[in-house]
Amino acid sequence: MERVSADRTALELLVHGVGGATPEKMLNDPRTVRITGDETAAVFRRADDVTADTGPGDDRGRDAPVPEAYVWSNLTSGNGTRALWLLLLPFMVVNLVHWMRPAARDRVRTVRLYGLLVRLAALSLTVLLVAAACEVALDLTAWQCAGTPACAERHSWLGFLSPVVSDDGWWSPPGRRLALAALVPTALTGLLWYLSHRTWRAYESQEPLDPTPEPETGPAHTALGRPGFWYGRRLVARLRAAHTAAGLLTVAAAVGTAAVRQDRRPGGSALLDGLGRLLEVSLAAGALATVWVVCRRGRSEHRLDRRLDAHLVHRLPLAALVLLALTLLYAGWNRPGWHSDGRLPGDATFGALALTQGALVIALAIVARALHPRCPQERCALGGLGGPAVALLACALGGVMSGGVSQRVSDWLDGTGTYLDGPPVLLTWQASAIPVLIAVLVVLCGVLGRRTLLLTRVEQEKVVREYGVAPGDPARTRRIARARAMATLTDRAPLLVAVTSTATLVLGAGAIVGAFGTGKTPVRAGEAAQPFVHGAAQTAQALGSWLIGLGFILFVTWGRRAYKDASARRTIGILWDVGTFWPRAAHPFAPPCYAERAVPDLTWRMATWTRATGGRLVISGHSQGSVLAAAAAWQLNPSDRSRVALLTYGSPIERLYGRWFPAHFGPAALAALHEDIACWRNLYRLTDPIGGPVRLAGDGCGPQVDREPLADPLAYGRTGDHPLPAAVLGHSDYQADPAFAQERALLLGRLRPEVPEVPVQRA
Repeated sequence: MERVSADRTALELLVHGVGGATPEKMLNDPRTVRITGDETAAVFRRADDVTADTGPGDDRGRDAPVPEAYVWSNLTSGNGTRALWLLLLPFMVVNLVHWMRPAARDRVRTVRLYGLLVRLAALSLTVLLVAAACEVALDLTAWQCAGTPACAERHSWLGFLSPVVSDDGWWSPPGRRLALAALVPTALTGLLWYLSHRTWRAYESQEPLDPTPEPETGPAHTALGRPGFWYGRRLVARLRAAHTAAGLLTVAAAVGTAAVRQDRRPGGSALLDGLGRLLEVSLAAGALATVWVVCRRGRSEHRLDRRLDAHLVHRLPLAALVLLALTLLYAGWNRPGWHSDGRLPGDATFGALALTQGALVIALAIVARALHPRCPQERCALGGLGGPAVALLACALGGVMSGGVSQRVSDWLDGTGTYLDGPPVLLTWQASAIPVLIAVLVVLCGVLGRRTLLLTRVEQEKVVREYGVAPGDPARTRRIARARAMATLTDRAPLLVAVTSTATLVLGAGAIVGAFGTGKTPVRAGEAAQPFVHGAAQTAQALGSWLIGLGFILFVTWGRRAYKDASARRTIGILWDVGTFWPRAAHPFAPPCYAERAVPDLTWRMATWTRATGGRLVISGHSQGSVLAAAAAWQLNPSDRSRVALLTYGSPIERLYGRWFPAHFGPAALAALHEDIACWRNLYRLTDPIGGPVRLAGDGCGPQVDREPLADPLAYGRTGDHPLPAAVLGHSDYQADPAFAQERALLLGRLRPEVPEVPVQRA
């Protein structure tokens, strides 16, 4: 047994940001060793520092801690298959809405109602996606194209489904065609279930450090410090069962509705009519049970819930699958004289989904406004309406993807002919609204560009004054000023979201009114009007159809490119770094939450190291890594937290998370963290488009958490220390600034220097 001076033992735990990093780059040493972890996420040290904090006499001194690097980039951008998660983008966006509510701790029922509305909106997106797959496979392919001789002859692979081409073969009756085509949306639903189950086991199954933490004595904490916040196994399993059942029931309804409609025509079979009515009642009961599960089951955070509702998780999807199988048998029964003509009743389905989503978004906005008066955050995005606005965009994104697939498949099957009736009218009206929305966004971008240009001129005067270089180099001054002005565009994100969501709401409402008010496509609705109106409608419909299809094709091609291109894969990984920080609390088919692995990793490492050595620890987080560092600090016990200091740089913790997620990163939550953590300092630059101040005054490390904005570039012109022109670093290379080492030394100096020596077991 040897004794190591706790005063002299210090550790700096580095956490990288978005885009990933290598341990060699983080530690500035080509020789690194993995201390703990696996291929997905691990802690590394320099080869020379493996035993630095357990040796007999670490000679680094107080201001030179042992550096460790926590590398978590493989959680989001490790291999090419994860690039296909782009197709789950609407699910990811609606899952974010759950965490975007205003802070109102004394209105529990209203908060629960907010979460309920988000879960219902998420459920509608699952139904929309499966309904779009049914539209493509059942309506356009099996019903319209296979039932039209000219289309079936043009696509020989559909010949066995055509009554004419196959000479009334076994698969040619409409019911059997629909039953066979139903395998496509059924397989899609099964794939979503499998991916959700597999990714949870791979990324989110790590348990927090201690399910029974020590009692807190400080002020009220954010929910991120609760024992069960980063362990949502029970909730994800329940929602996965409900959404899987909803997908299967949607397929059953799409197949069964056509058969029921045929059986209710004059001359239909009374037996089949009775079976159809029984089937409708069963489908309605299954839908009610699914909605009840989504409404009844919320998220538990106050305890580490290891239980699993096995009966619900297994039986609900199984019951839906059995009901689907019975529906396929019912639809496949031979009905003489049944021919496929027109469309399947998809207009009513997509119209009902659009109206339901609109009503849910409006209700969500009302609830958010009710919560906002209790929200003290002045910088709360859109006055508390950030969640509803993003929910509307998620629904619109789901509609664009669904409509894009339907439009492109319809055009591909139909070619240059007019064999098919095409997709539902509502999807055509939605496509016609896309060019108008793009025009609005172009105007908005022009306004923002002009404001940025004006701000650049103002910043030029500030740059000359701050560096004292009048008149200076005009090109150099303009470059620095432009970087500062461009960085402020991040603060304009609420305006962009507000304009986009408002335009989407107005255009979406217009599409619904146009589709159900006229019952015609925009082109046919404008035929009786003036030629200019008809021409504009025709242009909008054609352009919108191509744009909506092009958008979906770009999603697919981007994912395909990222599968082969490492640089593109890292770019897409950045999207997931930002979008999948939050647990899957609303949509179980969203991409997995990497923080449910990363936060327990960091918490375990900090707690075990401080307990084993009694030393001082600085957790140093850059960009998104600072958010992970703060979340891990919230999970520590008070006794462990007293030995830990927090150093953040380029941090979006207030600039982005505080504005868009005020209930969890608002001023009250950050103030509580500042009170609990031993010491906290934050570094930022005016040229950084992501990082910013945390805007907290305090007594932990000087007058406030934030240091004055770092100079960027470090020198305006050539100097003895900078013989070559210094680069404008923006969001990168904070450690290159001398202020970084100064602040780290300040933190270590304030971390309980009176801690006595503690025994350390030596092998």
